[in-house]
Amino acid sequence: MKSDSVKKGIATAPQRSLFNALGLTKEELEKPLVGIVSSYNEIVPGHMNIDKIVEAVKLGVAMAGGTPIVFPAIAVCDGIAMGHVGMKYSLVTRDLIADSTECMALAHAFDALVMVPNCDKNVPGLLMAAARLNLPTVFVSGGPMLAGHVKGSKTSLSSMFEAVGSYAAGKMTEEDVDDFVAHACPTCGSCSGMYTANSMNCLTEAIGMGLKGNGTIPAVYSERIKLAKHAGMKVMELLEKNIRPRDILTYEAFENALAVDMALGCSTNTMLHIPAIAHEAGVEINLDMANEISDRTPNLCHLAPAGHAYIEELNEAGGIYAVMKELSKKNLLHLDLITATGKTVGENIENSINKNPEIIRPIDNPYTEKGGIAVLRGNIAPDSCVVKRSAVVPEMLKHEGPARVFDCEEDAIAAIRGGKIVAGDVVVIRYEGPKGGPGMREMLNPTSAIAGMGLGSSVALITDGRFSGASRGASIGHVSPEAAVGGPIGLIEEGDIIKIDINANTINVDLTDEELAARKAKWQPKEPKVKTGYLARYASLVTSANTGAILKKAGEQ
Repeated sequence: MKSDSVKKGIATAPQRSLFNALGLTKEELEKPLVGIVSSYNEIVPGHMNIDKIVEAVKLGVAMAGGTPIVFPAIAVCDGIAMGHVGMKYSLVTRDLIADSTECMALAHAFDALVMVPNCDKNVPGLLMAAARLNLPTVFVSGGPMLAGHVKGSKTSLSSMFEAVGSYAAGKMTEEDVDDFVAHACPTCGSCSGMYTANSMNCLTEAIGMGLKGNGTIPAVYSERIKLAKHAGMKVMELLEKNIRPRDILTYEAFENALAVDMALGCSTNTMLHIPAIAHEAGVEINLDMANEISDRTPNLCHLAPAGHAYIEELNEAGGIYAVMKELSKKNLLHLDLITATGKTVGENIENSINKNPEIIRPIDNPYTEKGGIAVLRGNIAPDSCVVKRSAVVPEMLKHEGPARVFDCEEDAIAAIRGGKIVAGDVVVIRYEGPKGGPGMREMLNPTSAIAGMGLGSSVALITDGRFSGASRGASIGHVSPEAAVGGPIGLIEEGDIIKIDINANTINVDLTDEELAARKAKWQPKEPKVKTGYLARYASLVTSANTGAILKKAGEQ
């Protein structure tokens, strides 16, 4: 066992004295040391219950013959960070989480790990760490929030943001907004729609790193406590069988994850995180692969913000395994892959049943024949950009209109709320990418303002930043290369005609190559927005969104 290096033999007497200071017994030190990576904190609703999940995991590990030891991971609440400088600090935590978990796991010679994440960058950060460390690992998330109820209808955080836009448009009173404040987010857990946190927790299950129900059992259900105990027990089995993350995180497993992504209609942020996780696992994937899988994978679920169903209803319908069972009926999954259950994908889903064909459409009656996410290319985004196709109204799948250009999110929001954006416009928000932001802020405020003001079926938005999973509409993000490195999005001028065809996977500005080249020759880089601290260091190392916004390694240009 790896932990023998800190607990066996006379040479480790100093280390054993420190274990003694922790109150660990000789009997505990004779067992494998299992690190429980706790993302508990008191500022993120998705994490306030994780202390209970962690205690359940510890019980499971102990019952199965291990010694559980807890250490922390950070997490940012994207909702609280939204719309101010705090959002610059969201995506960047993904790498901090991976790095700090690597430090803790290797410095203390753990034999195995149980990761307990829940929210947006916390889940992929720990998946990146698991792939990098390659110790036997199981994931169990804190679970999704239950949907809110406002005036007899289920609702969620995306409705809350859109309520602000409706108020600005004079469609809601302050009392109406207060009603949403009091009832949109009623419990602990990751916000209740198919937003980024729930997308990543569901894909953790689909890719084989979490147990059945990891992505869908609500945070407040006792079933999640039982799941956590089973995760603790299961990691001991994986340790005994020497099943490691890189045995699970194969190229074919990422294909499975992308297929489930398309069927669910997940957040566009998965197109940042899946390449980054694959990179840590030593697997090379590109975003063209996403379109190839989308072309053959039907969209089976319309969960908020794409529809009016929530994660709790997906859970009741049979969860991720039921979705995978539907996909398997048309041979859209690799079924022979090993997973953290100790069984193959096929064995996991063999007895799964779709209990509600209104929530999980049968494979022969999908919402659309193509998947929920589309990757677009064109002279605005030669290296690609991403849209959540399943959350776009049909009339916006093809759109042409004049560019309304803004060099930061705040200016765009002011124009939208000030009534300066009209039907037909294409809002362009640039210098918000990984380097330019820095930190690639989410644009939930402007997309929600567009929707709240009744422009969701007539106005498109493109950005080198990204979107919350709660965004809906023709919201096209991750434009690569970004403006800060001279990408074509930085060359667009007010009034230029932009042509978007989501089904054809194209996005172009109506300019000749010669005109774009002339503008590029005159382009000058902007001064960095941040020159000190972690964000400045991050901006100097981060790569493009189309490669997952990973950090360059030492020596890379």
